Amino acid sequence: MSDSKTPLRDEGASGRRAYGRLTASLRAHGTGRVISPGQLAMDVDVITPDMEGLVLAEYALEHGLRPSAERPAAWNYILQLWQRRHFMIAFATARNIAMYTEAKLGQLWQILTPILNAGVYFLIFGLLLHIDRGIPNYLAFLVTGVFVFNFTQRAFISTSRVIVDSLPLIRALQFPRASLPLAYVIIELQQMLLSMVVLAIIVLCTGEPLTWYWLLAIPALLLQTIFNAGVGLFVGRLGSQVNDFSQLLPFLMRTWLYVSGVLYSISTLSISPKLVVALELNPAALYITLIRNAVLQSQRLSQPGSKPYSKALCHVWNTLGHEAGDRIGHTIVSAKYQYYSAYCHAAVNPDHYWYYATGWAVLAIVAGFFFFWRAETRYGRG
Repeated sequence: MSDSKTPLRDEGASGRRAYGRLTASLRAHGTGRVISPGQLAMDVDVITPDMEGLVLAEYALEHGLRPSAERPAAWNYILQLWQRRHFMIAFATARNIAMYTEAKLGQLWQILTPILNAGVYFLIFGLLLHIDRGIPNYLAFLVTGVFVFNFTQRAFISTSRVIVDSLPLIRALQFPRASLPLAYVIIELQQMLLSMVVLAIIVLCTGEPLTWYWLLAIPALLLQTIFNAGVGLFVGRLGSQVNDFSQLLPFLMRTWLYVSGVLYSISTLSISPKLVVALELNPAALYITLIRNAVLQSQRLSQPGSKPYSKALCHVWNTLGHEAGDRIGHTIVSAKYQYYSAYCHAAVNPDHYWYYATGWAVLAIVAGFFFFWRAETRYGRG
């Protein structure tokens, strides 16, 4: 009770009556004098503001009163979020349904949007700029990267504005504020699940086989969701306190897209090996790689380090493999050379991708939760 004006929540009818008698005694006629002898044991006749705060604090402690906006303990806060899981899912489902109600194509836009994005990227980077050189089945490679990164991008942008956009709800109801950014991550997860159905169809149409490896996309998507939730909580607090943050975030996300191997294979870059390691270990690139390796056999077979190192075959890939995908105005080189990249050294051991992805998810959700939770009582004041 650091502030005498902090609203109190009583623990029963007796607390309400006691608090009423106290405040009536202290504030009657605006004099601050105790006018009902016997109701409050005092050694002075006049109550100053500082003394009033002290008296209120002592009286609240005696009768079990506590601040209505008090931040709960971390574990209790987690339990409150778990108790509201049904609300978050229902809220996310309702928002998804309402999102495209005014559009003529309605919910079909949830599927068309990622397809159109992937089509634009394929036209520019695949057909015009030929960034597909050295990458087998570039269309499936690109679509997978766009869909997976779009999940993270949309989650971060939407959660950065959720507190500001929900001020009326926050001020009207008492509930754990973390429910809002988590609900928006669920919204994006539901849209991602629809996108995964479309992705599966596109991948199969490009000639990729359906294998048991596809099941690995489930834990990879789960780790990405946990990571998105953690960073969503982090940017949710930043967006509520820094008004310009949500305006800057789209530019940051666009930069992140270009360094995460969405449009190209990071392993094919002719840059410092240390920089390649840094790019491959960034969380967006890790989740993209895990899901690509799960659903694309061509990526598993061509991934550097997946076969014993061969200097000769790696050299062949560096000289011929990059030209194997060139289909406009040039002689088509055998696509088998694209798979010789598997005989090159890997900057990061492919067997360790899951460890790094799990580490990013755990770090994000723990750091994001505590960062958001510590400001629980500040939300809604803007």
